[in-house]
Amino acid sequence: MTETSGHNGAVARVSDQLLSTAIGRAGVPMFITGAWDEGMPVLWVNDAFVETVGAGVGDLSVLGPNPLLSLVDEDPERDTAQQDLLEGRPMLRIVSARRRDGSTAWWQVSVNPLPSPDGVVRHWVGITTDVSEYVDRQAAQLASLEVERRQRADLDLIAQTTELLGDLEYPYALRDIVDLLRALVPWAAFYLNDDGLVFAEGVDVASPPSGRGRRHARYIPDSDHLDPLGDVPGAPEGVTSDIVQDLLDGVLDGPVVLRLDARYAPHSASGWLRRDLVRRVVEETGAVPGTVVVHAVAGRRRVLGLLVTWTGDEGLDAEASVEAFEAGLHEPDHVRTVVEVVARRAGTAIDNARLYAREHRLAEALQRAMLPEQADVTGLDVWTYYAPNAEHAQVGGDWYDVLQIADGTVGLVIGDVVGHDVEAAAAMGQLRSVVRSYAYELTTPGIVLDRVDQLVTGMRIPRSASMVYATLQHVADDDSWAVEYTRAGHLPPLLLRDGEVRQLDAAGGSLVGFGAQPRLTGKEVLRSGDVLLFYTDGLIERRDRSLKVGLEALVETSTRVTARDAAGVGEELLSRLADAPEDDVAIVVVRVPDPVGDTQVQSPSPRSRRWLLPSEPASIGRARHAVLRTCQTWGVSETASAELVVSELVANGVLHGWGNIALRLFDTGDGLRIEVEDSNPAPPVTTDGHPNRLGGFGMQIVERLADWGWRPAGSGKLVWAKLRSTAASEELGAARQTR
Repeated sequence: MTETSGHNGAVARVSDQLLSTAIGRAGVPMFITGAWDEGMPVLWVNDAFVETVGAGVGDLSVLGPNPLLSLVDEDPERDTAQQDLLEGRPMLRIVSARRRDGSTAWWQVSVNPLPSPDGVVRHWVGITTDVSEYVDRQAAQLASLEVERRQRADLDLIAQTTELLGDLEYPYALRDIVDLLRALVPWAAFYLNDDGLVFAEGVDVASPPSGRGRRHARYIPDSDHLDPLGDVPGAPEGVTSDIVQDLLDGVLDGPVVLRLDARYAPHSASGWLRRDLVRRVVEETGAVPGTVVVHAVAGRRRVLGLLVTWTGDEGLDAEASVEAFEAGLHEPDHVRTVVEVVARRAGTAIDNARLYAREHRLAEALQRAMLPEQADVTGLDVWTYYAPNAEHAQVGGDWYDVLQIADGTVGLVIGDVVGHDVEAAAAMGQLRSVVRSYAYELTTPGIVLDRVDQLVTGMRIPRSASMVYATLQHVADDDSWAVEYTRAGHLPPLLLRDGEVRQLDAAGGSLVGFGAQPRLTGKEVLRSGDVLLFYTDGLIERRDRSLKVGLEALVETSTRVTARDAAGVGEELLSRLADAPEDDVAIVVVRVPDPVGDTQVQSPSPRSRRWLLPSEPASIGRARHAVLRTCQTWGVSETASAELVVSELVANGVLHGWGNIALRLFDTGDGLRIEVEDSNPAPPVTTDGHPNRLGGFGMQIVERLADWGWRPAGSGKLVWAKLRSTAASEELGAARQTR
């Protein structure tokens, strides 16, 4: 008999037979086994166990030792469970077991020892509970979390890719994107279709917006010109169709799978890509690829290149791999989706970068073509500067001109057409031509502007414009210059004299084409050391201040100018006022040299100078003149060496480059640094001269006098040379003569 406590505190007596019947008919599967040393044979099971498992004591006895373990399909902690039973400890595990109908379920199994009076465990009692619903629910939650984690990782990868695509001037942008993709696939690479397929780690933004796209050769399938592929055993007979070229031509949308054991025409896109892929994948991974997936990197008008991924199918049958790809089983859906998004965004970014670069180069070339280079003026130091606003890809309307009208007579004009587009540039070009034609015919600025008004009114130029036109005539008796000027709605020129600044605000008038009254002409006289400054509003205009306040700032800054050369005056003003201009900037600085005062005190002005020279022989002489004047201003003694070096560097730019040539000079504190930039990316080469003709020794001269080097700059190159001191040059020359 068994005693239990009832609700009323009385002891209720339950017979052993009643207890046995209750346990046997309980809805929870239960069992009793023998000792561990005996193999834990099943001695008793209740009805629920038989109904659930489909086996009774007799059925289980034929399974041998530990028959319950034979029912278990999966238990990752089997060894731990057996150790618990061996040492007589209770065991609680969740295992996968077979149901009566042959299906599997998850069971929580609790086995507890039934010790004998002597303390030896000879029997075990077990209870099983079906927890399949809870396990499946937990598995579904974990799967959902895994999907969410993977999606977050994919979105993060795409975000990082987008960030890299935002800076395609970085030379390894595509390589870094591939490194990100290798979190999803074992190997990936970009190929751009620039004059045929090329392996790409970065983007050449100088290429046309939609790529050059030269086609690889196509061959008829039964052609005799086959790639034997001797390094690929078992290659099928015949030539496989050029699936890569079809993708490049837009015949296929892609992605496509490329078999690397097939035969392709040797000069076809598929043949070239196959050979390059096999070599690269083997070198980088040590694996022999069977197939790769090829995605199109498409621009607006055509396919710019390819994004190739290898999913790691080493040793797999290529035919089976193709079938798996067609069935959508070659790679996980999320991998294909991410790669397709990356390829699509890469194509758009590359196309946009190339389109922007093309428009920017076109705009800059057009602007430079419309801005004449300053003329050399005997007796005057003239410096000009123009910089378009970096925010505008279009051309601007600022312009200037320096005209050598006659011996001793110079015409200066600076103007501004409203707008930053091609229409503004066209209006600027028309105005420049009109002013030039009348400037050479007439001498008085007011009369010149009257004629310009009349012609512009008839031409119906759609944009309003302002300008200042001035003439400077040399007065031979006292080496002064007589200045006459007129203004059409433009900011007044400034006269800098002995630390004082005066605005030449006389002879003002309305904008060009709106002169209802005859234009006035103002007069002034320039003496030695005087500076005349012409400028456009981009030098002083800012969003956070009015134009009047900007003009006051220019006047105040000009009083502190210390430079004794026109280029130095311009550099001081730019460094203090135009570090980050919000509009186009054009400046013309005219200075009357002071032979006595210029040599007395060394100027503390910025130790850098810049000039923009046309690619023509006359620029070599202008560059020498600029260097000599700068060396004089800075007190640099190696003027002869500087003149030779700058002559050779600029001459190389004129002979072998194109476009404009930028000349920059820097006083580094321990020597003069000369930089010459042109549009030819080919590096300079030191030669032993040209056989049977003159020249070819330029870089040898530079090497004798300076340390030099070069680097890519924009779409061209920059060559630099740092002058050695005279003593160092003599020592180097003596050392070379002794060798």
